[in-house]
Amino acid sequence: MNLTNEQMQRYSRHIILKEIGGKGQKKLLSSKVLIIGTGGLGAPAAMFLAAAGIGNIGLVDFDTVELSNLQRQIIHFTRDVDKPKVQSGKETINEMNPDVDVTTYEEIINSSNITDIIKDKDYDFIIDATDNFPAKFLINDACVFLQKPFSHAGIIRFKGQTMTYLPGHGPCYRCVFQTPPPPDAVPTCKQAGVLGVMGGVIGTIQATEAIKYVLGIGKLLNGYLLTYDALNMEFRKIKIPHNPKCGVCGDHPTITKLIDYDQPQCEFKR
Repeated sequence: MNLTNEQMQRYSRHIILKEIGGKGQKKLLSSKVLIIGTGGLGAPAAMFLAAAGIGNIGLVDFDTVELSNLQRQIIHFTRDVDKPKVQSGKETINEMNPDVDVTTYEEIINSSNITDIIKDKDYDFIIDATDNFPAKFLINDACVFLQKPFSHAGIIRFKGQTMTYLPGHGPCYRCVFQTPPPPDAVPTCKQAGVLGVMGGVIGTIQATEAIKYVLGIGKLLNGYLLTYDALNMEFRKIKIPHNPKCGVCGDHPTITKLIDYDQPQCEFKR
């Protein structure tokens, strides 16, 4: 695949980077990234991946755009209120970059469909941009079973966190968060609130991890949990070991099939 003159101009700031160049940009254009959740985290992640020239982006979300979403979900606009989020996201991406092929999945992920969604385009990298525990554990377990790298993230109030899982290298989400918390133990974003820009800060880090993985450059957040405190403007990079007793990726796994948990939305490890 040769880059067109228009693509040479569009991606010129990438191409002049020795770590990317024309070869790297072609890799991006040939890559496939699945974003599960088109809200506070997924919106900025999708926009920056589209701008970067990720050739195939999958968007998964069952919800419609609400006016209260627009404080942070920057892929949607006032005109999109009541529109399916995946449709709104696809339209924004198509307007931004015609190079990107967007596949939409307007459905709730669960144990019966997540494997098929991930396998649909054989996605190279998965972004967990969801806001609830059941989805996060489901995404983790599915990616471990399918040997797919993914980026986890969570935001609430003025705090955020993210980590990256690489198959066979380092801890998965369950190594750190073994089981969902009891019902009502953690407030939802609707109850506790969230600073709008939190999704931008953490979501763009997730997009960065996806781009670096596709290009095979730099160090990923594999084996680390990165936390962010916006009020104090502090980042902390915490080393997290692989848990040999992990139920899904440990030495003797006890979880061998996908589980549909029933838990409240939004989470953050304190």
